[in-house]
Amino acid sequence: MTTFNLRTVRLQSGEQFRDVKEVELEPFELGGQRYVPIPENPEAGLTLTRMSSGLLLELEFSVRLVGPCMRCLADAGLTVDVKAREYQATSPGESDELTTPYVTDDSLDLSAWARDAVALALPDKILCREDCAGLCPVCGRDLNAEPHAHEEDETDPRWAALQQLKESL
Repeated sequence: MTTFNLRTVRLQSGEQFRDVKEVELEPFELGGQRYVPIPENPEAGLTLTRMSSGLLLELEFSVRLVGPCMRCLADAGLTVDVKAREYQATSPGESDELTTPYVTDDSLDLSAWARDAVALALPDKILCREDCAGLCPVCGRDLNAEPHAHEEDETDPRWAALQQLKESL
C-alpha cells in the first residue's frame, strides 16, 4: 500500500506541490477473471493545491490491464489513462461531501485512490478487439477464428406434449 504524508508539505493558500510517486496497484477481479496492471507500480503525478478552504488533490497516471477477453477468453489488453481529483476541506463539519475517503489522519492512501480511479475509468467490457464475436453458445468454439452457424436444434422430446397443445390451440 502506497501512502503519502500530507504533513510533510507546507503550503500557503494558492500554492501548489507537485511530485511523482510510484503507486502500488493490485490485480483486479472483474467477472470472475483476473486483470493484472502493467506496470504493477506505475509512476503517478501527484499535485496538491492549497485553497482557502481546503486542499485539492490530483492524481494522473497511465496503466495497462492485461487479462482474458470477456467474450472469447483470448488475451486482451487495455490502456487506462487516469486523471482523478479529490477535495479535502480544512473544516468539513458534518458534511461527508467535503472530505475524501482517501485521507485519514493526514495520510493520503494513494493505492486505494488509484485503484478506485482505474475501476471508474474502465469500459463495460474488456475485449481483445472491438468486433470480437465471442464463443459459440452451442459448441463453444471461438467465432473469431471459425465463424459458423448451427442448424435448428431438435426440440427436447420432453416438451412434445406442450408442442402438441400449442398446435391444437
